[in-house]
Amino acid sequence: MNNKDNLFAQVPMEFIGPVKISSQELTGEFKVPMATFETPLWPSCNRGAKVSRLTDEGISVVIVKDNMTRSILLQALNAKYLENVLVDLRKRFKEISIIAAKNSKFVSLQEWHEQIVGNLIYLRFSFDTKDASGHNMATLAAENILNWLIVEYPQLKHVSISGNYCTDKKVSAVNGILGRGKYVVAEIIIPRDIIVNVLNSTPEKITELNIKKNLIGGILAGSLRSANAHFANMLLAIYLATGQDAANIIEGSQGIVHAEVVEESLYFSVTLPNLIVGTVGNGKDLPFVQKNFKGMGCDNLNSRRLAIIVASSVLCGELSLLAAQTNPGELMRTHFNFERSKQGIK
Repeated sequence: MNNKDNLFAQVPMEFIGPVKISSQELTGEFKVPMATFETPLWPSCNRGAKVSRLTDEGISVVIVKDNMTRSILLQALNAKYLENVLVDLRKRFKEISIIAAKNSKFVSLQEWHEQIVGNLIYLRFSFDTKDASGHNMATLAAENILNWLIVEYPQLKHVSISGNYCTDKKVSAVNGILGRGKYVVAEIIIPRDIIVNVLNSTPEKITELNIKKNLIGGILAGSLRSANAHFANMLLAIYLATGQDAANIIEGSQGIVHAEVVEESLYFSVTLPNLIVGTVGNGKDLPFVQKNFKGMGCDNLNSRRLAIIVASSVLCGELSLLAAQTNPGELMRTHFNFERSKQGIK
């Protein structure tokens, strides 16, 4: 086929919101594009967005950490040699930072963590990659360091540019602990009357369900550093609409919902330690992506502002679903009604 348009998969998309956001980096009301076959997600997230607009402050968002990681893997004759290398490397951070950045002015080394297993050494580097999601930038920077290491320390042997200690597109504990991408917390305080009138629930019911479903249910299921209902739904929908690497929802959906009753209101938050998004790089120059970025109504959109909008949208969807599940029968009833109305079925 010569027509490149025929090479695109079509996914239904709608804008939800606007979502009301209040943070140091971004304040206002913003539309959010969501591309999904799970079409009941749109009205559900719209209900959460309505709640955000009815509160005084809307959704408050904080980015705790911002980094992209890549781990390299090397081998030596024994662990003693590797330990000596580490002792030396800890004195040479500035030198290693320069080596990492030699191919790009947009990448900078933040820190590294190491693990020695027998005669293997895993070095997990964290980089600031500005407005790119940073996969390739981090890999190239890590490769620069790897090539330098095997020259500087001749007993080191190259094993892999990626040692799985990163961890890229896989569920892991290390990402939840150290973060990969943006470590984001979105939170909101919702008065009781809004919970009752808009969500048909109460602060107590939502708090109790979060404990029994997300926390205890997640423990029984063996969830790894994760306690949420469906982060992946919102992440995938926004990722597809904004040209992100959709496979990053694997680590991105590792997150925690926290809810509690505070002076008759509901405190509700979502924590996403591995939110990977970018506004420049592969896929972001596509016409439909640029159109969707513009449709969000965010001036000077960058990766951090996009992460704030994404996290706020995740909160909207999570809040709405948990509220629905406090009422027996509501979830399937609303799914059937919406899907049948879309298909013209009465």
